Amino acid sequence: MDGIELNNLLPRMGERAFFTFCQENPNLRIEQDKHGNILIMPPVSYQSGHHESEINGDLVIWNRHHKLGKTFSSQTLFVLPDGEKRMPDAAWVSNEKDQAISKKERKSFAHVVPDFVVEIASPSDTIPALRRKMQEVWMANGVRLAWLIDTMNEKVYIFSDDNTETLLEGFDQSLSGEPVLSGFVIDLQVLKD
Repeated sequence: MDGIELNNLLPRMGERAFFTFCQENPNLRIEQDKHGNILIMPPVSYQSGHHESEINGDLVIWNRHHKLGKTFSSQTLFVLPDGEKRMPDAAWVSNEKDQAISKKERKSFAHVVPDFVVEIASPSDTIPALRRKMQEVWMANGVRLAWLIDTMNEKVYIFSDDNTETLLEGFDQSLSGEPVLSGFVIDLQVLKD
């Protein structure tokens, strides 16, 4: 599920009001689409939380070794060029982009497009809706590589910045982050249930 929309219950919020709303509701996972609609994200399931942790763990270990950027958890909100304010399940930002972020922005929601994002389908999600989100939110705003991982059906939808979408089926294999994440490989068997 892409979240519960509150657009009929709340007035449209600008960026400052949205930041304040998030600060006043610290126990909610809140996103905002490019139209100003507020989305309350439900908690993830036990399995989905484990899958997020596995992906983030491998990403952090790879990044500590290569030191090419910064990794981010599913609680990090990114302000995208078209106004979307979204939190992927895992994200990576290159050193070049990271160094351009001001000290002030580091303490708030940064206006930066991650180079790499991962979304993991939860039982309440639909794959067609998530595929649209990958294309219309992440790729449309300049993400270089994105993975939509469907653990229930053992499929990974790979979105590249050359406007291609590739389907990888079966978790008895590895998945490479090349060319964006040089040397990053995840063994998909860790996501088998």
